Amino acid sequence: MEAILRRREDLLSLFRVVVGLLFVCHGLKDLFGLFGGKVVAFGLWPGWFAAVIELVGGAFVLLGIGTRIAALLCSGEMAYAYFTVHQEKALWPIQNGGEQAAIYAWVFLMIAVFGPGTYTVAKLWQRRQADATAVPA
Repeated sequence: MEAILRRREDLLSLFRVVVGLLFVCHGLKDLFGLFGGKVVAFGLWPGWFAAVIELVGGAFVLLGIGTRIAALLCSGEMAYAYFTVHQEKALWPIQNGGEQAAIYAWVFLMIAVFGPGTYTVAKLWQRRQADATAVPA
């Protein structure tokens, strides 16, 4: 049973990394025009702020630094996007073009609840700190 749980945590880490990387790409697209995107004007509500959350929050999730808080912030941003941009067009996500926002909202909520998995930069830092403070025998 322990081996199964270990694999689950490893898979959760991989899942978190992929989702974080994809979210970072959205931020890069809107903030810097990469990947064929158009740059959102500085300070424009809500687009520019959403792009900053996508870049910074996505990077934190990707690296596993403050993962639960960053994922909750990203989930909230996507829920806000869904209900303010997409929901007014039609009831169902397939009709209003909000599938991506809805999926991201739920995926980030899942990461916030289940945590970052086994491999994170934060755990690596903690391990290095513990090794540095350990007294040699």
